[in-house]
Amino acid sequence: MSTRTPEHPEPPASSDARTDEAGTESAAPRPGARPTWSALRRLLLRLHFYAGILVAPFVVVAALTGLVYVYTPQLEQALYAEQLRVEPGDGAVSLERQAAAAAEAHPDAELSAVRPATAPDESTRVLMNADGLPDGHLLAVFVDPHDATVLGDLTSYGSSGSLPVRSWLAELHRSLHLGDAGRLYSELAASWLWVVALGGLVLWTTRRRRERRLRRILLPDASATGRARTMSWHGSVGVWALAGLALITATGLTWSQYAGGNISQIREAFHWQTPALSAAADTEHAAHEDHSGHGDHGDHEGHGASATDLDGALAAARSAGLDGPVEIGVPVAEGAPYTVKETVRSWPVQQDQVAVDAADGTVVEELRFDDFPLMAKLTNWGIGFHMGLLFGLPNQLLLTALALSVLAMVFWGYRMWWQRRPTRAGAFAMGRPVPRGAGRALPWWCVALLVACAVGVGVLIPVLGVSLLCFLAVDTAVGLLRRRRDRPHASVAPPSA
Repeated sequence: MSTRTPEHPEPPASSDARTDEAGTESAAPRPGARPTWSALRRLLLRLHFYAGILVAPFVVVAALTGLVYVYTPQLEQALYAEQLRVEPGDGAVSLERQAAAAAEAHPDAELSAVRPATAPDESTRVLMNADGLPDGHLLAVFVDPHDATVLGDLTSYGSSGSLPVRSWLAELHRSLHLGDAGRLYSELAASWLWVVALGGLVLWTTRRRRERRLRRILLPDASATGRARTMSWHGSVGVWALAGLALITATGLTWSQYAGGNISQIREAFHWQTPALSAAADTEHAAHEDHSGHGDHGDHEGHGASATDLDGALAAARSAGLDGPVEIGVPVAEGAPYTVKETVRSWPVQQDQVAVDAADGTVVEELRFDDFPLMAKLTNWGIGFHMGLLFGLPNQLLLTALALSVLAMVFWGYRMWWQRRPTRAGAFAMGRPVPRGAGRALPWWCVALLVACAVGVGVLIPVLGVSLLCFLAVDTAVGLLRRRRDRPHASVAPPSA
């Protein structure tokens, strides 16, 4: 017989359906709330809960590795000072002589490009194709521009010219050095990050009517305690970080293994690709036609009987308005031009390119960054921001704050999960998710719209789609098991008082 009266029922161990005094998110509709919106919000709460719990470890790894990568320009300058820096001098020997010194030091390598020094204390970087290097890597030979002394050599990766420490950290951030399988971790993090962030924004800004004031949204509530205080910090910091998280997600997905291919197809369909010199394309085609992979580069310059040399190509590019750091690509086939491109990714971006005729040193083609399609410019700026290069040190500090805010929000998210646990349970317990049933409360047209959106996003971002299907399958299986387990108890009539 029960010892409690109906007026004083036994309180439950925890409640998932109401908002408590500590600020627990409500899963039950408020009086007067629209049924469709209430069900949608409950569904979003459940998705946000599970996505945050399951994807957060991947986000943490991406944030930590990205935080270290941001400062690789300074790491490179510190670790490779002997190769990158020289004693300042008044004059400089010709680029031809510098390239010849690099070729003499590495006779089995083939000259590919030269990045001339732009300051009296900088070295010239001579880039060479060498056997045994991974795809996308070149041998960078560093030469003193004042006397053509070879200072040493390192591997260089990609158009950014990443040296070994930056390349290693970039691969750690992208794939944990686990190859294609490892890239799934970063793509999973990038695929879900924007979902969790946008879902959290909706939940935070619509949490309570009286909290829709701007100050309540943007600033944590200093008067709150317990779980409400944790949620206040989690939500307000998330609002400030949202724009940065969206940009990091968008640019990160362009490099991803599966979504990146779909994004490339969309850019191609709408002519949003980054344009290239047609002369450069012809040069690449000619290089592929040379099945030996080396071409006719018997002399030390590596560009046959060209009348124009590296110094002439640089002078022609300077006269065409290319200032600052540049990379001079040498001709790889008979009749191919030099290609000279600016390499500055910081604001204002300097990415102009010209093709210089190797026979007479005239500029035969120009490609200006101002003429890039808008989407190509946005992509360029976004990637520069993602790498911490667009605004220099302020960009690095902003990314640092963004990474730290992600780590803090993950901590607060797990803390809220812990604070929501049943406190009267005898065994170890964690916070309960929002109850099921929100989908059944939605009208059919709303369900159809959600399914269509999920399918569309899942096709564009396959890792998100597959992981969402796995979540739904596991969640459905757990629900069926619990329903079967609880069914015998429901059939037993309660004892009479």
